[in-house]
Amino acid sequence: MMQAKKPKTGTYRAVLLLDAATGLELPFNFDLGYKGKKPLITIRNADERIVVEEIRQVKDSLIIKMPVFDTEFRLKVIGDTLVGHWINHYRKEKNKIPFKAVCGDNRRFTSDPGKPDPVFEGRWEVTFSPGTTSASKAIGVFHHSEQTDFVTGTFLTETGDYRYLEGQKIGNQLWLSCFDGSHAFLFKAEFKDGALVNGLFYSGAHWQEPWAAIRNPEFKLANPNDITLVKDPAMPISFSFQDLEGKTVTLKDQRYTNKPVIIQVMGSWCPNCMDESAYFAEVYKQYRAAGLEIIALAFEKTTDQDKARKQVLRLKQRFGIDYAILLTLQTGKDKAQEVLPMLNKITSFPTTLFLNKQHQVVKVHTGFSGPATGNDYLLFKQSTELLIQKLLKD
Repeated sequence: MMQAKKPKTGTYRAVLLLDAATGLELPFNFDLGYKGKKPLITIRNADERIVVEEIRQVKDSLIIKMPVFDTEFRLKVIGDTLVGHWINHYRKEKNKIPFKAVCGDNRRFTSDPGKPDPVFEGRWEVTFSPGTTSASKAIGVFHHSEQTDFVTGTFLTETGDYRYLEGQKIGNQLWLSCFDGSHAFLFKAEFKDGALVNGLFYSGAHWQEPWAAIRNPEFKLANPNDITLVKDPAMPISFSFQDLEGKTVTLKDQRYTNKPVIIQVMGSWCPNCMDESAYFAEVYKQYRAAGLEIIALAFEKTTDQDKARKQVLRLKQRFGIDYAILLTLQTGKDKAQEVLPMLNKITSFPTTLFLNKQHQVVKVHTGFSGPATGNDYLLFKQSTELLIQKLLKD
């Protein structure tokens, strides 16, 4: 019997080929080791470490299923190289991207860093699709690692952040990338006369968008607590869905009587929802004994109950979520709006409702600024936990 070719241990430089015609590549790094006889991969994006354990080897082929998200790699082991495709099962078109990873290369972008010049440090006012009717605003937060040309950062928007980006100053250009199993992001822009111009943002092989930025530490987005509002405070919140064990759950259940409740409108496919779920899992452990309850309403990208349950269960197990997650078996923001008709609109997953003990809405928070946003995340945690303490006391 032919022995399977084991992938080599070490650090890999991986690339997704976004455009074969131009050779445009999205790079990231991972470390490959073994847990017993099974390979284990750790993907690195700035401060984030994503441990990937669902790896199956058949002869010289590897099938790598990403944690939480319904995406996978199908690869061949060829010497020190892994070659194949990343497949995004959420997409029907352009969902298969060529992939290659070479062991022994710890670079992300291959250009050598120049003389340190931390020109991107700070907060920037960003415009995506500038000069068009679909233009939208964001805040770019960039940091030069130890004043070198290596850069980390993210973009904050009114619907969430772009999570952990890592890259480099190359000449007069900024290059950043991220791969987390859902996001496959590449950003580039030129630095000219103190501004970022001629920017392009690529999401996988299916989307690209221009962007530009000016340095503006005073620029602010809309307050996330003012985007979605309660249009009819007299309308009670009412829903009835099954949890992952098949039990029907409503707000009228004794478990929630006379308790403040956080309602999380989310989906396991949503990276910002993943970050929020990881945070709320810890919040629930801290405040559950005091009376806090949390209910997640999962709007998956499938109406198949068995598939939706499996996808949500992976999220639950990944982060040790002990609060109820209900399967709505509906998809999209319009359906979320129908489930919660007392709100004027739902513009984002996640959208989070904070209810007092009488189950009246006291705050609706749109989007989620996760740990990659640094101080913005810390401020959100602080204000959220102060509100929880108040709701428990009142």
